[in-house]
Amino acid sequence: MRKENGFINFLLSLIALVLIIVILFFGYIVYEEYYGEGTIIIDGEAGYPVIGNNNATGSNVEDTEIVNIDLSTTDTQTNDNKNRYLYNQLSDTAKIIYQKLYDNKENLKTGTYTLEFGNVFSNILSQENGSDLLKQEYQTAIEAFTYENPDVFYLDVTKMYINIEMIKKLFTTKYNVYINNYEDPNYLAESFTSKDQIDECQRQIEQVRDKVLANIEGKDIIEQIRYIHNYLIDNVQYDQTVKKDNIYNIYGALVLKEGVCEGYAKALQYLLSSAGIENVIVTGIATNNNGETENHAWNYVKIGSAWYALDVTWDDPIIIGGGKINDKIRYQYFLKGSRTMDENHYLSNQFTENGMEFEFPKLSITDYNI
Repeated sequence: MRKENGFINFLLSLIALVLIIVILFFGYIVYEEYYGEGTIIIDGEAGYPVIGNNNATGSNVEDTEIVNIDLSTTDTQTNDNKNRYLYNQLSDTAKIIYQKLYDNKENLKTGTYTLEFGNVFSNILSQENGSDLLKQEYQTAIEAFTYENPDVFYLDVTKMYINIEMIKKLFTTKYNVYINNYEDPNYLAESFTSKDQIDECQRQIEQVRDKVLANIEGKDIIEQIRYIHNYLIDNVQYDQTVKKDNIYNIYGALVLKEGVCEGYAKALQYLLSSAGIENVIVTGIATNNNGETENHAWNYVKIGSAWYALDVTWDDPIIIGGGKINDKIRYQYFLKGSRTMDENHYLSNQFTENGMEFEFPKLSITDYNI
């Protein structure tokens, strides 16, 4: 009987030991899965810079038959869908990135703020070539965000990086995605150094905006567009050096009063959007009266159910010896249809090489009768 009891006790002890080992093993698995760091692998390079298109410098049109004109050498936007023409074409993944950027405009003024996405992109990252797919979505989101939000004049998106961490554990793989400045001191444009400075620049921009809006109050849409168009022509000088800071953004155009075609186009976009007028910026190439073709930026604006083009840069030519431009020149590219614009403006559906091909509004065939 004692031998029998001893065997039973041994068997129970063995079973208890096995149960303890099993419990410890599964406890270890649970701990590693939920609390352990796992093995962290940062995908490839530490970040993925977006290549911005700052070559769309444009130039002023020459029309020697009318006047001796020399060719140059070569948070205000409303958060609704009518001013999100590009956003509405994005995939769900790109929309998440765009919206995170949009919601953090104030934080981005620091130049070092990190945008955290956690594991939200696990579905795309778990696919074959998932990292490359997410990087392309990021590129697309940045392009749409930049060209729909001219008020983020203080960013240099070529210094913003998307980082993809792969966290491998015993049975699962998780991801951590974030956007930051990586090894750059910050992702601010060259002439901006602090949030306080940017806030002051924004205040100056909004001062100009409020002045313009006060002067168009009560006017119909055509007169509002005309006033904004003429305000830019009368107050912005075309920069012929193509080397200065801020000539591509609204701070340069509205406060410093100088810019190239992208600066003109973004200033027009900003003021039209502030007035509640639906519009979109477009880029491509244009051929001037000298037969020279160059990168260029201009705008489309919606009137009623139809879209028309505006090229405020080419309506503001450089006049040798000073003097004023007459109305034939001032309104040469004011509310024009495709029949006029297609003669020398060639729209590109891509903002950057290998970027997404966006769809843009189809212009009215005929010009608006002003």
